[in-house]
This record gives sequence, C-alpha cells and structure tokens, in this order.
Amino acid sequence: MGVMKILLVEDELKLGKAIKAGLEQDSYAVDWLTTADEGLAYAETEVYDFIILDRMLPDGKDGLDICRTVRAQGVTCPILMLTARGELSDRVDGLDSGADDYLVKPFAFEELLARLRALKRRPEAAVQQILTFGDLRIDTTQKYVTVGQQDVQLSRKEYALLEYLAHHSDQICSKDQLIEHIWDFDADILPNTVEVFIRSLRKKLDGSRSESYIETVRGFGYRLRRSS
Repeated sequence: MGVMKILLVEDELKLGKAIKAGLEQDSYAVDWLTTADEGLAYAETEVYDFIILDRMLPDGKDGLDICRTVRAQGVTCPILMLTARGELSDRVDGLDSGADDYLVKPFAFEELLARLRALKRRPEAAVQQILTFGDLRIDTTQKYVTVGQQDVQLSRKEYALLEYLAHHSDQICSKDQLIEHIWDFDADILPNTVEVFIRSLRKKLDGSRSESYIETVRGFGYRLRRSS
C-alpha cells in the first residue's frame, strides 16, 4: 500500500512531538498541526489515510467541529479522537460527530498503533457517513437530509426508506424488499403503502425538478438516482 499519510491535530507540544516521532518510526508520514483552523485547512486540501484529532483545542475550538466539517464535505478516511475526557457522553459525542474510534489520555503508544491497524482493516464503506446523490445529501449519523442548501424534514419512516434506497443504489429495490426492511414483522403493510411513502418523499425532495431523485423501474421497484 505504500507509506500511510496521517494528519495529527494536537496542541500539547510534548505529546504531539512524541506521537509524530513514534508514527514516523513506524513508517507513517505525519503532518502535525496544533490549532483547529490549521488542522481543518489541511484536512480540506490534502488527502490522508487517517486523521487523529485532539478533542480540546486552543481558542475554544473542538476536534468535533473539524470532524463534523470534513465528514459533511465527504471525507471518508478513518478518524481517531484523542481526549482527556473519558465520560460516556464525551465518547458518544465523538463517535456521533463522525469519528471511528476514541482513545482516552493517557494511553500507551502501542494501543494507538493497534487502533490504527484495526481502522486500516475496515472497509471504506464502513466509515462513509455522508451519502450524496447530486444535490441530495444524507447524513446517516445525524439522520439529516438536505437538497442543495435546503433542509428536508422527513418522518422516521420516510427517512428510513430514503436511507435504505441510498445504501442500495446499485440495485432496484422491490416493494416487498422495502416492506421487509423498513417495517417490522407485525406491521400490516400493503404494497400501495410503499407507493404513498415514495410519493411523499418525491414531493419533499424533488421540488421543481423535472426528473425525480427516486426512479421507478416499472414492474420491478425503485432506485435512487446517482444524479438528478
């Protein structure tokens, strides 16, 4: 695979220097920044195999902000959060912001390396949280949908239906398939119920577009278009 390139954003100089030296000794290439603004600038313009973010950064900035921003821009590389805050709520916030793993300070350097190796084995699809289809963007962590700059308010079932179509955009999803995966076993759902939800989704997503995001493949089912 060649040299793996890492972005490290850590404001503690002693710790940052030690992590950079250790990673380079393990044959990683490391860009080390100490502020959120610099870290975000590099994350937006360079391509990295991993990003390591300190949770608390100078000037009141937070590594979570960097994480959310780059995920919203479609960056899918694994992100590891470093923090002295180990409470459950902090770990949940970190993971929900788009991070893939969370390491509490102080930590053994060998554990950091082990976590990076584990993340490297993970397929890219496992870390992809922002799904895009033309102007349509689906944040699968925050359950948030936008078309262009416009927020789209969906019911829980509408969102579940849209996300399922997004994750299976390489295939045609039949009504029976959608019923099986979107509604629970006890729900008494008929095929025309799916049609009702598809119509509602189209109304909310398409606006004045001449071509719907959701394509009907007559006799087979539905498919989400890659562009519209």
